[in-house]
Order: sequence, then structure tokens, then C-alpha cells
Amino acid sequence: MILKDDLSQIIRAQRKNINNRNQGVLRLDLKKIQPLENFAIIISGIRRCGKSTLLLQSMNKAEKFNYLNFEDPRLTEFEIRDFEILEEVFLRDFGENDLYYFDEIQNLSRWELYVRYLLDKQKKVVITGSNASLLSRELGSKLTGRNLPIELFPFSYQEYLIYYNQKQSSNSFHAYLLSGGFPEYLKNGMDEILQNLLLDIISRDILLRNSIKNPRVITEILVYLLGNISREFTLTNLKKTFTSIGSVTTIASYVEFLEDAYLIFTLPRHSYSLKSRQINPKKVYSIDNGFIRANSTGFSEDYGRLLENLVFIELRKKYREIFYFREQGECDFLVKEKTKITKAIQVCYEVTGRNKERELKGLLEAMNFFELNEGFILTFQQEDEIIIDGKKVFLIPAWKYDY
Repeated sequence: MILKDDLSQIIRAQRKNINNRNQGVLRLDLKKIQPLENFAIIISGIRRCGKSTLLLQSMNKAEKFNYLNFEDPRLTEFEIRDFEILEEVFLRDFGENDLYYFDEIQNLSRWELYVRYLLDKQKKVVITGSNASLLSRELGSKLTGRNLPIELFPFSYQEYLIYYNQKQSSNSFHAYLLSGGFPEYLKNGMDEILQNLLLDIISRDILLRNSIKNPRVITEILVYLLGNISREFTLTNLKKTFTSIGSVTTIASYVEFLEDAYLIFTLPRHSYSLKSRQINPKKVYSIDNGFIRANSTGFSEDYGRLLENLVFIELRKKYREIFYFREQGECDFLVKEKTKITKAIQVCYEVTGRNKERELKGLLEAMNFFELNEGFILTFQQEDEIIIDGKKVFLIPAWKYDY
């Protein structure tokens, strides 16, 4: 149990800190944060992508609010029963408020009970968290139908341009393709920041919350997957690569932990059979190109795979059902909306005489399979239009495509 005066001191110190912080580049997702009675807005995303800054930007729009950051080491003794004391401190120090902000709330066990209590009192609640699965499990138990989820990613290309006060061009896009969008990295340009971020996330978001017998191997798996971005993998092959792991089930758990922490994403091969999607090889992508480059080897000149990763991230921000297509040929991305595949997208850094036939073959096969009249090849800077058997294929620079 925490003492009331100690909690008051912590809250006041945190308020002073946020009042002195620069709100930075206004995030494009800020417009999504519209606090409502009866609903908790849940902002999730990888560590250091800007969730706390987004929270600050939302608070700057509010006249009155209550705020607590659970990342504060002084709150290690805070327990669920201390919320009664917290309410007393909020009321005494800041008066009656209907809007609550909580940062990294997943650090507190059974936090969802308090959020449900606030919602039942017609309060408005905005919270952040760094673990997708942890949040979803707790939301499912107490906050079903009472939450509005928002996923935050590192800076988009548009936000990158605002940060550097640059204009859209192939040169600025190439720089973004290599640097990614983690704000702290853009500020300092040191790969060590992204390397330390990897270790920090493994330690705080995975090892601290899960029973892992061999902590070192999960880092090795992550580095291996980062080195194989956009390539297929299977759990069985990972098991063969990491022989110290006892079972495929353990490998599957490790991959799930990495996904929950937003370090990687896995992309299933399209199949109408759920069982086949689970068995078939998957492709792997990661949260940020700078993060990939800083924590793996072989990407200094592999612009094609970095471009494909960037396109995946942009699609993942907007769509929840994305697949890759492989029959006789391969198409990088299929987008499913409701019950129908609506987009077929190929990614190729530069279409040349040597690869044109291969890229078109896989895309056209997917277009025919799903009866699509239009398809897209996203490139670095090429623009063109190709008509084959009445079907249109548009070559569009990835930074000009409307995702």
C-alpha cells in the first residue's frame, strides 16, 4: 500500500514534468482520440514510438484531467486497492474531473477493474500500453464492448517530413526508408538507441512477463527474424535452427511474445482454410526499418526488402486482414475487406527488363484468381501503367500511393 502524501507528491511531480515537456510533432493519430463516456480509449504500440507524447498532445487539448504514469519506479508498491487512495488524491489536489489519462497501465495487475469502475461512473478514460496480447486479454474480461483501440506506430513518412521540415521527394523518402521513424533515433541518429531499445523491450515486455527458460535464445530468434524480413519461415525450420529449444510449441510461444511486443509481425499465406493458413509458411516483417537495419546485418544495400517492409507497415496501419499469395507465382500483399479480397499489391524497388515478367506474373495471377481488374506495383520512384488482357497494372512510387 502506498501512502497518500507520497502518492500526491508523485502525481504533482509527474504533472510538472508533462507541463515542461515539448509536445513535439503533432501525431496524425491525434484526431482519433475523442474521449467518450462509457468507453476507454486504448492506445497500444511498441515502446518509444510516441504513445506518451500522443497522450500529452491529447491532454493539451483538455481543460481539466487526471493523469498518472505507471512507468514511474516510485509506484512499484502501488496495488489495485490503492485506487481508492488515488481517487482521494485526485479530488483533493485537482478537484472533480471527468477525464482520466493513464500511461503504461498494464504494469499494474487487475487495472481493468478500476477502469471499469470509472466508466460505470460516466468518466472518460484514455490509457496506453506496450503489449498487445496483455491488453486484449484484460479488455476481454471486463471491458468487452467498452473500449476503442488505437494502435500507434513510429513516425510515418508524412510525420517524418514534418519533423525535419522537408518536402515529399525521392531523396527524403530514401532517407526515411533507411532511418525509420522512432523519434529518439531521428533526434540523435545513433544506432545504439535502437539496439538498446531491442534489449529493453525483450527485458521489460517479454522476460519480465513470461516464464522463459532460456532468455538469451528469444533475442537470438528476434535477430534471426529481423535478418529475414519479407522471407518465409516455418516454426519447424526455426526449431531446426535453434536446437536448444525443446519443442515447436515453445518456438510458437516465443514468436507470439515477439509479436505481442510489436517487434515483429507475421503475414499468413492466403488460403480459404484456416487450418492451412496456420500450417503454411508465413512471412515476417518488423515495426520499423531503422530498427531492422540497426539490429541485423545485410540491409545496407537491400532497399527492396526495406521497401517491402515499409509497405507492409503502411498496410497494417489501415487493414487487419492482409495475406501474401503464392501459387505458380507470388504476390506480396492481398488486402481483405469484409469478406472479399479488394487489393493485390506487388512491391519492387525498380522494375527492369530482368524482373518485369516475374513481378507481373505473380500479380496478374492474383488479380485473375480474385477477379480484380486493377493491380499495383509499388516502386521507389517509377510511375507507369500497363494494360494486359484488359487488366490495368499501375506502377506507383510507394510514397505516393494512397494506402
